[in-house]
Order: sequence, then structure tokens, then C-alpha cells
Amino acid sequence: MATPLWFVTLIKKTFSQIFFLAKLTHVPGIGRLIERGLFEGDDIMYLPGDRVVRVNRDLNGIGSMVVPSQVVEHFIQEANYHWVMDFCICRDACRCKDYPLGLGCLFLGEAVLGINPRLGRLVSQNEALEHVARCREAGLVHLIGRNKLDSVWLNVRPGQKLLTICNCCPCCCLWRILPGTAPRISSKITRMPGVTVFVTEKCQGCGTCTHAVCFVNSLHLVEGRAVIGGDCRGCGRCVSTCPNGAIEMKVEDQNFINQSIDRIGKVVDVR
Repeated sequence: MATPLWFVTLIKKTFSQIFFLAKLTHVPGIGRLIERGLFEGDDIMYLPGDRVVRVNRDLNGIGSMVVPSQVVEHFIQEANYHWVMDFCICRDACRCKDYPLGLGCLFLGEAVLGINPRLGRLVSQNEALEHVARCREAGLVHLIGRNKLDSVWLNVRPGQKLLTICNCCPCCCLWRILPGTAPRISSKITRMPGVTVFVTEKCQGCGTCTHAVCFVNSLHLVEGRAVIGGDCRGCGRCVSTCPNGAIEMKVEDQNFINQSIDRIGKVVDVR
């Protein structure tokens, strides 16, 4: 049975308790139950924006450009079913004022047929591609993979037939809880394979990157210079936000797109 609307309303009203949930993941016994019930089998990765990644390879023109959004486009083209949510439950719950509430998640795979039709709609492949393009234009960051939490709150099965493509803003994203979550859960949400983010000598210590930019608060000023912590998930927002162009992101392995697709394809079947 599809998730009733009253349950969705309850989720939005209790969304502010997500940081308390993160703390509970450290409690022996309770943490294991939370992991098993909401995160078992998960593998999710942040995709940096197409304009912030520098690939170490010789390019023979724009036609050969390798960009992260190709991962999303691959699964949209592979999927038999595409479902767009009418709203982002995270931004709606937080009453976000900086990013569009109407640009919700895109779900792919057979399991979407069980989603409550009052929460969104089935769309064509082209409509799905247009949706994710609008999300990128709005400054949202893709988060893609298998997320058991979505199959639970949407009450759809099987979980391996549901691919989540979140379109996240840094102010309301559920995964702001990562720094406070037990490592066995937070390690399921990663950066793309081979992605490296680093601060260059151009850094002037202005602190812009430390204010409401990073999803996981990974950036800090140390002795007048920005430092990127181990929590970095490679979303690339700091790269595009730095006014001095002092933060860069690169991928040394040109096969990072195929590696990402293969990894996600092992845990979710969208066909």
C-alpha cells in the first residue's frame, strides 16, 4: 500500500529531529537497528557540478568532454520508469527560501509504480532529463544511489528496484546529519571515485567557503587559510563559490564516469 499523505505530513513536521536521529546512531543496539531498518544496502554518492571538475586528459573539443551529469543521464536512459516528486520533502519541511520547493527527487525503476500518485507523477525519459537539467540550473546538487530510507518512507518494494536521484541544497539537505552520524552509516554516502578537492595558494582566508556552502561543514579556517576536512563528499560547491578561485577539484582517472555507473548498477536495477 502506498504511503498515505498523513504520514508524509508527519515526516515534514518531525524533520527537525533528524539531528537527534544522528545522535542515536552512536548508541549500541539502537544504532544497529537504525542502520538495518533505514540504511542497509545503501550506496549513495554526491555528484559535483559539471563546471567544477577538471579532468586530467587531453580533450579534442567539447564533444569529448566528460562530466558528472552523464551518470544521471545514463540511468535515466536505462530506466523503464521515471517518477518526479512534486516537491522536495526536505526543503518543504524546512520552508526553504533560497531554492525551489517544486524541484523534487527523481526516482527510477520498477518500484516507482507503488508510489502514492498524489506525491508526484510518472514522466517520460525526456521529461526526466529536462527535470534534472532545471535542478542543475537552480544550483542544486545531485545525490544518486540506493537509499533504503526512500523505499521505507515511500513504502515501495523491492528496494533494489528504486534508484534515488536527490536534488539537494546545502541549507535543507537531510545529509547535513553526516558529521554527527555513526561512521558505519555515514560511510555509505561518498564522493565520486577519484575526485579530489584541494585549496591552492590563491586562498586569502576570506571564509566565504565556511558559511552555508558545504553540505557537511567540512571547510574551516586554520591560521588564515581554508582547510578541507576528511568529511568532504566532493560536491564542488566550494569550488564554484570561492571568490578567488582558490579551491579546485580534479579527477585524474578519466574512467570515473564508468566507475560510478558500475558501482551504482551493482546495488540498483532500474530496468
